Amino acid sequence: MQYKTLMKDTAIRKAFGARVKELRKAHGWTQKQLAAQLDIRFQLLNNYEGGQHSPPAENLIKLADVLKTTIDYLLTGNPEQEFPKVDNTLFRKFQAMERFSPNDKQTVITIIDALIAKHKVEHAIKPIL
Repeated sequence: MQYKTLMKDTAIRKAFGARVKELRKAHGWTQKQLAAQLDIRFQLLNNYEGGQHSPPAENLIKLADVLKTTIDYLLTGNPEQEFPKVDNTLFRKFQAMERFSPNDKQTVITIIDALIAKHKVEHAIKPIL
C-alpha cells in the first residue's frame, strides 16, 4: 500500500500520531522542541500527533531520524528490535552512490571493507592490550 493511501485512514493517522507523541515524550521534548529540530511549526507537529494531518515523506524521514526510530515503526508500530538500526545519513549517501560508475562503486566498497577489517582487528586486540 502506498504511503499517501495508507495515511488517508484516520485510525492509521491517529496511531501514527500517538507513536510520534510517545517517542517525543520518551526523549523529554515538548512539541516546540521537536518541531524546532524538524524545522516545522509546532502547530503542524500538533496536527501530526493528533492524527489530523500526515507529514510529507521528507518530514517522515526527519521524524524517524530525530526520534531515533524507523519509518516502519512510525507507520505500522512494528517493534524496532525486529529491524536492524540503519543510520539514515549513511543510507542516503549510499543512495546517492547508486549513480556512481562501477569503478567508483568498487572503490567505495574497498574502502568500506578496509575500515571494517581495521575495526575488527582493533576490537580483536583490545582485550590483550
